[in-house]
Amino acid sequence: MLKAVRLNAVTYPVAAEEHAELTRAGAEFIEIEGQEPHEILVAAEDCDALLVVSSRVPASVIERLSRCRVIARLGAGTDKIDVAEATRRGIVVTNVPDFCLNEQAEHTLTLLLAFARRLPFMMEAMRTHNWTARHHPGVHRLAGQTLGLIGFGASARAVAQRASAFGLRLQAWVRTPAKYQDLAKQLQVELVPLDRLLSESDFVSIHLPLCDETHHLLSAERLARLKPTAVLINTARGAIVDEVALVTLLQQRKIAGAALDVFEGIDVFALPGTTAAHPLLDLDNVILTPHSAGSSVESSLESKVRGARNAADVLRGIRPQFVVNPAVVPRFLLRAGPQGQ
Repeated sequence: MLKAVRLNAVTYPVAAEEHAELTRAGAEFIEIEGQEPHEILVAAEDCDALLVVSSRVPASVIERLSRCRVIARLGAGTDKIDVAEATRRGIVVTNVPDFCLNEQAEHTLTLLLAFARRLPFMMEAMRTHNWTARHHPGVHRLAGQTLGLIGFGASARAVAQRASAFGLRLQAWVRTPAKYQDLAKQLQVELVPLDRLLSESDFVSIHLPLCDETHHLLSAERLARLKPTAVLINTARGAIVDEVALVTLLQQRKIAGAALDVFEGIDVFALPGTTAAHPLLDLDNVILTPHSAGSSVESSLESKVRGARNAADVLRGIRPQFVVNPAVVPRFLLRAGPQGQ
């Protein structure tokens, strides 16, 4: 019998529908948390499919998955999976890249609006009967201010569509602007160099995957280009920003603030009850959320079911819709799916 092992079953409980996808494919379905390599290998060394939400799957694990045909990420980013090692060993890596576009865009705009209107400050002022909070000097009319988007993929474009309704001036930076000129024109977004975006924007929002090229893309030097009144928003990946440098800027009030859903130094995937200590948690010019930008009842179920379906397809010998490593030579031949994917 085939064997499918689902990681992170405590922090991200299994949905009955995803369980059903694998059992219909003839697989025994094993649920574990598995945050450490040895925990994963105890259950998964002989698995045919490995399903992961938030655990790291390094080369030291992948090299021992002797039967594994597919590693299915129940979500979008695959920076915690050693995709290169999986490819070398003929293991297909799949993901669900578009499961939370609406949620992430909504969350980004929520963070922007909450900071622009200083909602945390206003709420605390109400609790202390500080009615003069309405005169906060940091609250300005949003229309006419500039939102800079770092990246112009699907999530950034979803933000741009929504942000235009608030009268924001929109800029974006991409490495290959020619590829996006038409889309940018349709959305009334100006494509600009990164240094210009950082120096002109009132709000800077990050929309990039984490890889070698984007790690600490916002270095201390680049962060220093932000205006003193600027707010940095990150719903992408924490390590795209030099977090130590960002904390220093925030502590010294050299930028107005940050609204962060992802972190380099805070493990928001730790088991419940784990205590985190980090200087960001002590600052009053930040809004922090626990990697919840992509979360909703609908998106959570979608990521699980579609991720499980990707794994089930590979077990049936079908090429899934989204393959992260298309150059892989699978351990077992895959035929095209019903949509020719």
